[in-house]
Amino acid sequence: MQDLNVTITPAADKFVRRMLRFDGGPGSGLRLQVSPGGCSGLSAEFSVAANPAPGETVHDANGLKFFLGAESRVLLQGVTMDFVETPTSSGFKFQDPKNVSTCSSHSHSVPDAVHEH
Repeated sequence: MQDLNVTITPAADKFVRRMLRFDGGPGSGLRLQVSPGGCSGLSAEFSVAANPAPGETVHDANGLKFFLGAESRVLLQGVTMDFVETPTSSGFKFQDPKNVSTCSSHSHSVPDAVHEH
């Protein structure tokens, strides 16, 4: 098992532990497939698995087992993994110091109404 250079927030840690407890047996891990995309620069698909799939390696982070393919390992290096839950959605959120977000909020200025006197 290899260490994973990722920071896991308490919210993400709690979510992963809950998933492994309810969906997995002893020794199970979280299969995490990370790809470029999304506002943070990364998006992820995940599932609980008993064993790594061919081509995946086992990584430890905070005492949790993650099953990762090569691309996911590279993309997660140095990243902070958080879990965010809102009334409309929930999921992992990644903060990558190497990536500058391509998402921007545009502010539109509305010209003042012209008043005739």
